[in-house]
Amino acid sequence: MSHGTEAPPGADFEPTTWTGSARKKWMSTLPPEKMLPESQPSYVASWIYVFGMLTIVAMIIAIVSGVVITLGGVQWFHESSIGKFMNSLHYWSVQLFFLFMVVHLWGKYWMAAWRGKRALTWATGVLAFLTAVGVGFTGYVITTNFNAQWIAFEAKDVMNAIGVGSVFSVTNLGQMVTFHVAPLPIALVLIVAAHVLLVRKHGVVPPIDAIDHDAVAPAAAETETSEVVS
Repeated sequence: MSHGTEAPPGADFEPTTWTGSARKKWMSTLPPEKMLPESQPSYVASWIYVFGMLTIVAMIIAIVSGVVITLGGVQWFHESSIGKFMNSLHYWSVQLFFLFMVVHLWGKYWMAAWRGKRALTWATGVLAFLTAVGVGFTGYVITTNFNAQWIAFEAKDVMNAIGVGSVFSVTNLGQMVTFHVAPLPIALVLIVAAHVLLVRKHGVVPPIDAIDHDAVAPAAAETETSEVVS
């Protein structure tokens, strides 16, 4: 038994549900040709973008290895041979993550990557770096060795000086573990995802001495299109 009014086959109507509206908004903002483009401008063939992708790969390895050593526990990754290997994999993936990210960040700075309405893309990249510093710091102070304890107690004075020591206690191992394995990594992944989506939406910034087609006036773009078609 049918309830309500059914649309006739082939009828064209606007989506009335929030899922339909969200899908329509997504398709208008990030259609498949932008999400998975078949071709890219020639200036995309640059090592600076390779470092961006290497940053994401290193982040994925760090997250996966971090989940494994978290499930194993502190004693496991200090004493077990497999645990030591996963701990080393986690450590070196983090080192490479920061290396690749800094190279990518500085390269895009000198390329003025905020041009052509890409300020938010640049801002999310910087925010990802700052969030990663928080993730790396909390990870360092939970390694339960002498260096980590010394750094934690030195950092405690800094936190107290800026007035956040009562909320963010770097000497509280449980709190630091919680920050390191849950909210900060999740925030980092979300920011990086937003950064990649913004890159897909606005495109890769062209070199400074190249023509930014995104900044071409609509009238000029239509004229150029009509000339090509004719």
